[in-house]
Amino acid sequence: MRRSRGTGLGMKLVTEYLEQAVHFERMAEQEADEELKAKLLEQANAYFNLAEKQARELGLPPPQRPTKSS
Repeated sequence: MRRSRGTGLGMKLVTEYLEQAVHFERMAEQEADEELKAKLLEQANAYFNLAEKQARELGLPPPQRPTKSS
């Protein structure tokens, strides 16, 4: 059985994953190349999924995707 992480470290990982997701989404917003933009958004989604998984393992509610400010 996998050893559970401490809540502090686990929450730090959730935060870091969400920060990376936002970072890749922002890069995608600036990207003109549609193929690269799609890959950046795919990476953002992967980080968000990691944040959701980590939160679930900690028994926390799933994080919400950041809303784009227009």
